[in-house]
Amino acid sequence: MIERISAFWLNRILGIPASTPLSPAAMGSALRVAFCPSPEMSPRLERFTAALRDAFMGCGVTILDGSEACAPDGRIKAGTAVIAPGNFPDELLPINRVSTLYNNIIVGIYDQPPPVREGQTPQRTLDAVVGRLAWDMVHLLIYVTDEAWTICSMNGGVTTIDARMPEAGDVLGSLIPKLTAQVVPPRPDELEVRPGALDTSDAGFMKIAAEFVECGQIWARNSRFMSHTSRESLAYRNSFYRKIVARYLDDRSGMSYGFFARQLPVAPPPALIMESLCDWKEGDPTCLCPDTVPLIIAGRHMLVPLPDVRIITTRSGCRKTDIDGSHDLVEIGREQGRAYLSTPNGLPHELVSKPSFDTLTIIAHAVGNAMISSILQALDPQAEFPHALKQYGASMSHWHYYPENDMVPEGFIVHGRNNPPVSCSTPQSAAYSLLGKLNALEQALGDGIGYLGDVHIEPGHGTNMVGTMPLAETAAALNWRECGVLACPG
Repeated sequence: MIERISAFWLNRILGIPASTPLSPAAMGSALRVAFCPSPEMSPRLERFTAALRDAFMGCGVTILDGSEACAPDGRIKAGTAVIAPGNFPDELLPINRVSTLYNNIIVGIYDQPPPVREGQTPQRTLDAVVGRLAWDMVHLLIYVTDEAWTICSMNGGVTTIDARMPEAGDVLGSLIPKLTAQVVPPRPDELEVRPGALDTSDAGFMKIAAEFVECGQIWARNSRFMSHTSRESLAYRNSFYRKIVARYLDDRSGMSYGFFARQLPVAPPPALIMESLCDWKEGDPTCLCPDTVPLIIAGRHMLVPLPDVRIITTRSGCRKTDIDGSHDLVEIGREQGRAYLSTPNGLPHELVSKPSFDTLTIIAHAVGNAMISSILQALDPQAEFPHALKQYGASMSHWHYYPENDMVPEGFIVHGRNNPPVSCSTPQSAAYSLLGKLNALEQALGDGIGYLGDVHIEPGHGTNMVGTMPLAETAAALNWRECGVLACPG
């Protein structure tokens, strides 16, 4: 992937820390792990754990042993990934050695086949994975057999490596990206929350809400669309662990998968074409207008404006296939450089309206759409995309599978297949969304394709389809034949 936007600008646009590693090699160098084995392990797990340790070292990972891994209070240092092979009794679970589920990624490793069965629906597989995650209080599962080892993640990704023991290349490409950043909902300090600010009685909103309802009804016919795992449906070892999971999910009723979003119309001005950006690159970047980004597209040097963006999207935890237009939608956006969340007015007291885990990714796509509109106005004034974004806005559909090539609409560019398999909600996921979208535009311009949107493949996670097609039309295009056409992530 060509990184057209520097770490400085990713931070200014999306709040992504400049230190965020985007390549597997950088992720490995930044990673710290501590091994926390169970008292009893099978010979196979002992061999696997030793090989994993060697593989980590080959990837430049820092391994903390003994007292190195512990803070003054005796708990494992925050930011350290905990590798926990074997089965643990309650009192020895690794969760008891960290401060919260937020501060450390815990990986459970088991000497048994993964919970994946032939003919099993993705929802059944997901429920089995999440059930084990909650029972053992871990974030990631690795299953080890004689023939292979399999990684199962909270977002339903199942990745099988056909090797008896882990090697550095496989660990760098499949495991380290999932250990680099954690699956967490947006933190309170990352969003300005505006309770009750979304008027669900407005005629324009009600029309948009009807589109969400129709979209969800179409997806409901596809058994491969993972919808919802209720927090209360999970088994916990005790009430204390149940409370920890509730806090980790920020009191959401459960975990829902995928999102639908509708970017509201936006009409940014054309980008400014420059003779050269050299002066900007060599100077102090803080002197630039905070609402303008310098970049190079199709060999042209540009200053691209950053307008405010607004998006209606599904709230976290709702059933995407059975949407209540008055309760299940929220507005998110970027206003004067700050992300915000507006919840619906008139919500029942018992209903908790929370932002999607993918909030930053959704905003990244919306910002990218606006930037592309500006770029196309400067390079191709007759382009269709800026007009559509001004009149309609754009739709976004995210699901945890992948489309076949002949399901991709004309004018939509596919990208991301070779990206590291990071998890949802991570800053890397948002960065890949924006950077990949700009690369997709460059490809469209080079190939003479009229750009209408992008299909962002997230390996080991799912797909974002973003563009000028309405939500219901996108749903129909992706569900027009047997659901078996959608291939399992990995």
